[in-house]
Amino acid sequence: MALPKYKTSRANTHSRRANWKAAAVSTVSCPNCGAPTLPHTACPSCGSFRGRTYKDAIQPGHTK
Repeated sequence: MALPKYKTSRANTHSRRANWKAAAVSTVSCPNCGAPTLPHTACPSCGSFRGRTYKDAIQPGHTK
């Protein structure tokens, strides 16, 4: 693997790292209770996913 011959300038380093932005997590509203949830996962407040209720997915202390 080739090694760099010269030091990379700060401007080149910063412009390259400018694309390392973190994206916000996309959420959808639960069709059962309306709480915001992650897509393709069970709702943490009511435990429903695709018409079924999963008791293990309900987090204690989580409110709508």
